[in-house]
Amino acid sequence: MVKHYRKPPSKKSRTAHRVVVAATAEMDQPAAAELQTMWKSRKLWTSILLFVLLFITPGFASPKRPTQNPEPDPLPTFGSQGRRFRVVTNDTVVLPCDVINPGVFILAWKKGIAVLTAGSTKVSPDERIRLVDGNNLEIRDIQTNDAGNYVCQIATMKPREISHTVEILVPSRIKSVTSGGNIDTKKDSMIKLNCEADGNPVPNITWTRKNNVLPNGERNATGDTYIIQSATRHDAGLYICTAYNDVGQPAEQTITVNILYPPEIEVERVWVHSGEGNEALLVCIVNAEPHAEVSWYRDTLKLDTNERRITEVRGSRHTLIVRKVQASDFGNYSCVADNVVGKSRAYVELSGKPNPVKINSNKNGRHQNNYNISWSVDSYTPIEEFKLFYRKVPLPDESPADTRTQYQWPKKPPTRNDNEGYGSSPIYGYNSMRNEWNDVILPAVPSEQFTHRMSYNIRGLDTASEYEAKVMAKNRFGWTPMSDVFKFVTSATPEIESNPKYQASYGISMTSNAEARDLGSTSSYNGFTKRSYNVIIFVVFTTLYFAFNTIV
Repeated sequence: MVKHYRKPPSKKSRTAHRVVVAATAEMDQPAAAELQTMWKSRKLWTSILLFVLLFITPGFASPKRPTQNPEPDPLPTFGSQGRRFRVVTNDTVVLPCDVINPGVFILAWKKGIAVLTAGSTKVSPDERIRLVDGNNLEIRDIQTNDAGNYVCQIATMKPREISHTVEILVPSRIKSVTSGGNIDTKKDSMIKLNCEADGNPVPNITWTRKNNVLPNGERNATGDTYIIQSATRHDAGLYICTAYNDVGQPAEQTITVNILYPPEIEVERVWVHSGEGNEALLVCIVNAEPHAEVSWYRDTLKLDTNERRITEVRGSRHTLIVRKVQASDFGNYSCVADNVVGKSRAYVELSGKPNPVKINSNKNGRHQNNYNISWSVDSYTPIEEFKLFYRKVPLPDESPADTRTQYQWPKKPPTRNDNEGYGSSPIYGYNSMRNEWNDVILPAVPSEQFTHRMSYNIRGLDTASEYEAKVMAKNRFGWTPMSDVFKFVTSATPEIESNPKYQASYGISMTSNAEARDLGSTSSYNGFTKRSYNVIIFVVFTTLYFAFNTIV
């Protein structure tokens, strides 16, 4: 059995105790018990008071001693300021953190709540991150998720820190375009081209068209969307969406626009001249999307190819070639183009009639009262005759009744006798009303040339006046359409004609003005014909003479 050791009470304690015991002995028993209880409580509170005085009240347990506070060590400071870094993806960035008087304090790099480094220890598992040149943080092969705020912090009692902002510059990238880059739509519909792109900064989008301007006539347009109102076949092509934000290279993507439309036919010449034994080309230029089938017709009869009729296609140009043209080939032709969207037809006339006459005189006349008008016409078949119409240009104040065209033709055109040949005189048609067209029928000079030329000297004109003329030509297949109206002016001053040889070369007699007016209008071709006949007769007689002498 373990006996607990109890320390014997002190002398003061024993004396006090004896006093209490003696006092209690003189009292009755209840009073003595109360006195002992009060003694024990007093002793307890005395002990508590001594504990407070010794251990809680400062300076009570030990007296104050004079002390001397040492100088505190200076706290670390930063030698660099927070900055914003704009970095292109895949590049490397170094974030500086220069510390003055670092002391024993620990420096750490953080991004948000993530600790990247602590002291010289790298905490982040990212291999792209490391400390360089002391406390600088390097990030290699930077990506978009590396953007944000990076904090360099010193672990003092009140932490000190600087913050760098990293902005990632991302080159432009086109995410999507309308219909994946291929649009098929019908003519007259609205086309909406969209181009969605991203990057940092946000890229600008520009629209262009390959090898052409935009439908509105401009070379480029900006915006995410480009709209074509009421599209035509000319709006088809490649449209280019370009996104650029000054970072890296621009991004491009093309959109192919196909306009579906029925065939559109353009006839190269609605009237084609040819001659017997020659070749004729009838051309239709056909544009259609999708491709159209083209057929040729003569009136309502569909033509098949044979050795004299062949077809040729070069791009949009469709040609019907008629070889060794016959008189029966002349007539109306048509080309018919057909695709899934629609059908079109265009007409061409193949004719043996002459081409329209071209008047090629100088509009300023050299004479006061006469004018020499010249013209030419192309015809594979010889020209038989011409019709010349002329009149004085009506004045503005003349009534329409004075200017309407009324011709007085002979009821039956006169015929030429065989003895007259082509040296006969022109036939005139006169009008009864002022300023109406005067007409002259001129026999043509026989010629095998394709281009036929003719001139005529109109006499009895007013001085310094404006006239207008037009000409038609005829071969055995018929008359040409009327030529364009040609205007000319007679001279205001007389011309001194001092060269008889020049006049004789055109078959004009040296007569006075009065005699010229009496003669009326005369064709300059008559003198030429007579001279030609004289030469021919001379050559024939000379040949016969030498042939006769040889035989004798």
